[in-house]
Amino acid sequence: MGEQVTLAPVDSLDITILVDNSVDVLLPSNEMVQRAPLAINWTEREQLIAEHGYALLLTVVRNGWRASLLYDAGLGRNTLLHNMDVLEVRPSELRAIVLSHGHADHHGGLEGIVRRLGKRGLPLLLHPDAWRYRRIVFPTGTEIHMPPPSHADLDREGVTIIEERGPSLLLDGTVLVTGQVERVTDFEKGFPLQQARTDHGWEPDIWVWDDQAVVCHLKNRGLVVLSSCSHAGVINILQHARRLTGIKAIYAFVGGLHLSGAIFEPIIPRTIAELQAIGPSIIVPGHCTGWRATHELARALPAAYIQTSVGTTLHLT
Repeated sequence: MGEQVTLAPVDSLDITILVDNSVDVLLPSNEMVQRAPLAINWTEREQLIAEHGYALLLTVVRNGWRASLLYDAGLGRNTLLHNMDVLEVRPSELRAIVLSHGHADHHGGLEGIVRRLGKRGLPLLLHPDAWRYRRIVFPTGTEIHMPPPSHADLDREGVTIIEERGPSLLLDGTVLVTGQVERVTDFEKGFPLQQARTDHGWEPDIWVWDDQAVVCHLKNRGLVVLSSCSHAGVINILQHARRLTGIKAIYAFVGGLHLSGAIFEPIIPRTIAELQAIGPSIIVPGHCTGWRATHELARALPAAYIQTSVGTTLHLT
């Protein structure tokens, strides 16, 4: 994975959290962080919904030109569309959809959003392994099955499906999709409970090779990295983004770090130590990060930490 890409810098970018695990309508806004407005008559209008899922709307601006893409689509079939309606988000500039990986809490709203948009030929970029049928098998014997997106449904809606293992550039070279992330750390070990259904039955599928991040280069700031779940490991992802772009400065990280639960909590201290060394100016942990890791991140990186909430827009310049 020695190839390097030329990522065009952007003048500004907006990141809107459309689906996440929490919503707090009392959080204050500031010049950079715009929270969803507090509804005065709560019973007379629809409210934002939180769920165990993730979706971001990314809008980039370069020399007066602007365009948007959707990164993931949440878990519920209607959650993404509902929150977009409440927020009055009309992504007329939407030019692509990127799927971070094939887990159901990231593609559940895909069919609904592509039908709403009604754009034949809209590109959907994903890793080939995102089509794998998976399950999570817990030590108790409990299983969670995670079917992949429906290829047939997406074809019927006229989506142009693009499968890539390597890095890709979108939106006129202003957005990098990392593709498969190189694993270099000795403590980020994938997802040990995961299995995939194959022609030979269920087999271990711990590495989640389809996990991919989205990266922008904010002019005079550095890299802005979005990663829904970070199954590849957040440190692996940030280092991979650096290698691909040749840019060392990490300005912001937004997304899930998958540090929740007994398997992942032991690596919280090492992860935070590495993040402190990298030194992002902004970190917005969400989705699968977990409450312990979130509290530790807020304590270790107080100036950088921003609380996530559905409906939040980060305006980065």
